Amino acid sequence: MRILYLLIPMALGVVGVALWAFLWAVRTGQFDDLEGPAHRILMDDDDPRIPRFRQRQDDDKPLNE
Repeated sequence: MRILYLLIPMALGVVGVALWAFLWAVRTGQFDDLEGPAHRILMDDDDPRIPRFRQRQDDDKPLNE
């Protein structure tokens, strides 16, 4: 029974910290745009980020020539 005198305040402290973190995230705008990042991955970029490899003319020749 004595353990409840320790566990109840600890649980209230954890809930208080979680509530403070949630309110901080809401006030700083962490939840403003929920759909933007999901749609950004579907948008096509004009310039590709992966460079295209150019083949040299020597690459087509066999090694023993």
